[in-house]
Amino acid sequence: MKVETTPLEGVLLITPQVFGDDRGFFMETYNAAKTADLGVPELFVQDNHSRSSKGVLRGLHYQYPQWQGKLVRTISGEIFDVAVDIRANSPTYGQWFGVLLNDENKQQLYIPPGFAHGFCVTSDIADVAYKCTSDYQPNQDVGIRWDDPEIGIDWPIKDALLSEKDSAAPFLKDTEPRFVEI
Repeated sequence: MKVETTPLEGVLLITPQVFGDDRGFFMETYNAAKTADLGVPELFVQDNHSRSSKGVLRGLHYQYPQWQGKLVRTISGEIFDVAVDIRANSPTYGQWFGVLLNDENKQQLYIPPGFAHGFCVTSDIADVAYKCTSDYQPNQDVGIRWDDPEIGIDWPIKDALLSEKDSAAPFLKDTEPRFVEI
């Protein structure tokens, strides 16, 4: 596995080693010891899988006060995956990082606790799998607006297909400041 840092401290782009031949390929997508050596300190307790069609935008989501770190990958199709730093005590507060994850590059994005996460689908259909560092708590499910002008994410789609919840999410400036140990 190869790891690349991003402009947001703690957010990592991970590229697994892929062994392929004319029969297909094999890759190890997660190994606790190797991942910890790469700088992902968390152990994961829950795996999620979503399928979405082109133009669907999910996010920007986070959980508070029981934060979730996430390790995100695309099994099929392609997404533009985004992490937004919402740690009020961070020098990169309100900044974002985005990357295309797809079934060809097989990259994964690690998003640590203290970040909001979202993605949009750029292929006809995308299957997204992600590991979480804590269990989902519906009463702690929080979001911020995907199109917050102060964050300024450059989404690669025009007319996002949103859930009712995501359409009604507040702007970052209208949320309670969240402090995380950095």
